[in-house]
Amino acid sequence: MGTSLNVLGTIVAREWVKTECVRPAVELDSWVVMPNHIHGIIVLRTATDNRGTAEQVGLHSPSETIGAIVRGFKAAATRQINTHRGTPGVTVWQRNYYEHIIRNDDELSRIRAYIDTNPSRWNDDTLNPITHPQM
Repeated sequence: MGTSLNVLGTIVAREWVKTECVRPAVELDSWVVMPNHIHGIIVLRTATDNRGTAEQVGLHSPSETIGAIVRGFKAAATRQINTHRGTPGVTVWQRNYYEHIIRNDDELSRIRAYIDTNPSRWNDDTLNPITHPQM
């Protein structure tokens, strides 16, 4: 990203990376933690891909739908953030998420580039409180 993450961003990054450990059928591709959101590509693998079973990894989450993956990540990151801040039960994430099925290599390349260059567009983001203060 070019800049280092603050403690909350580090928590988010750590929990995102843990997704592969908790869900052996998941592989993470390009991702970036932004000040107010995260972008990531999730690759769903079949059970026969040689990554080991959930029991071998030591963690287990039975559902491997995109919804369950995102919910699990958000819940884990929220618990860690609220523990750090001493704010149990406080909402951290927006209610939903955006998903898109990547259908070919050209689209994959375009989305990877978007993710990789997203930090360079942060100053133009309308939700950046420094460059676009809310009235």
